[in-house]
Amino acid sequence: MEVDEQLAEQWLKNVSYYRLSGYWYGNRILEPNYSPKNPKRLDTFKPGTTFEEIVKLYEFDRKLRTLIHDGMERIEVTLRARIGELLIHKGPLSYQDPNLFRESFDHESWLKTTRGRVERAKQRSAAIKHYDEHYDDYPFWVLADVLDFSDLSQLYDGLLLEDQRFISEGLGLKVNPEKLMSSTKKSYYRQDPLARWCEQFTVVRNTCAHHSRLWNRHFTPASTNAFRTIPSLDSLPRSQSERLYGTLLMMAFILKSVSPGSSWIKKVISLVENEFSVSPRRNTVEMGFPEI
Repeated sequence: MEVDEQLAEQWLKNVSYYRLSGYWYGNRILEPNYSPKNPKRLDTFKPGTTFEEIVKLYEFDRKLRTLIHDGMERIEVTLRARIGELLIHKGPLSYQDPNLFRESFDHESWLKTTRGRVERAKQRSAAIKHYDEHYDDYPFWVLADVLDFSDLSQLYDGLLLEDQRFISEGLGLKVNPEKLMSSTKKSYYRQDPLARWCEQFTVVRNTCAHHSRLWNRHFTPASTNAFRTIPSLDSLPRSQSERLYGTLLMMAFILKSVSPGSSWIKKVISLVENEFSVSPRRNTVEMGFPEI
């Protein structure tokens, strides 16, 4: 690798060797006769690799994390509001009633987690402190603000099917069951496919929040068959999605539904086209984009 020593010293001091190594790993030469299932790389870099291009990839990833974190924040707020609307209609403390959730949902475990969130928030949340001093419990509209994305994802997963549908279709995710294969149709009538996407969103969101490498990671798989019946989502990968392309497509769809004037997707496209696609040794296929 061609190295500008002054540039390298600055980055290694402030970012660290280990953190940057994840960005130059793909530029290391594969071992001869490597196994596709378990590829190994030599310590030798591909000809022409420069430290500067590694820095540019790192910067692209940092900017991408910022954009995705911003989009996820809006989706998280929307999900919190939609679940809240549904549960509050059934009563301010309806979230405590296990009969309003699936039998498979570990309701008590989820409640235990929420109690921990409340304890954590007592020192910094005026609303939690007020209800703690004057009431016996917390209505969902108060509780919701101290829940993590993972808590909301698990709660959505535990909702009854008709309640899941109320939320997902309210986000524009209206599936055409007649276009589904019989096995997919059975799954669709057991659980709304948004549940698995919320799980993936949680992992992606946490990756961004912890400033971890994002661009070429594999994430929790989410089924795509049902949502591919929606015209705007027919370019989702077949069967399931575990790379960033599918995440970006789903985020863009939801954001367009809840915030029609959002320029989020344009910013993502601009970033990919201007700061990633120009890289001499990188390809958007590594993020799950379709081959052109």
